[in-house]
Amino acid sequence: MSGETTDETTGEKTEETTGETTDQNRQTDALVEEMRALRAELELLNSHRFVRIQNNMPRLLAFNFARGLAVGLGTLLGATVLLSLLVWALSQIEFLPIIGDWASQIASEMREAGDSPRR
Repeated sequence: MSGETTDETTGEKTEETTGETTDQNRQTDALVEEMRALRAELELLNSHRFVRIQNNMPRLLAFNFARGLAVGLGTLLGATVLLSLLVWALSQIEFLPIIGDWASQIASEMREAGDSPRR
């Protein structure tokens, strides 16, 4: 409820700011509530496993080492399967004599290597 009053010392008219003060209080309360929500969200994020791993150097190194092993093994197995399928498919091609003979030779060498006794 703002209204005009006269300052007794200067005689100037001033406007009361009670309405503006309550608006500022509401904005301040809203900002405080937002800060509380942000703090709660930050605590939740900091409690996640990923953040805990990133904050600990030995854990981070172990995690990245295991990840590298998994990627390497997956790459090796995937390339083996893909290459085997490619060689088999090429060995089935009879209408291209050069590729078919070459693929058949690779397939027979792979069979011989698989049949040979291991030391």
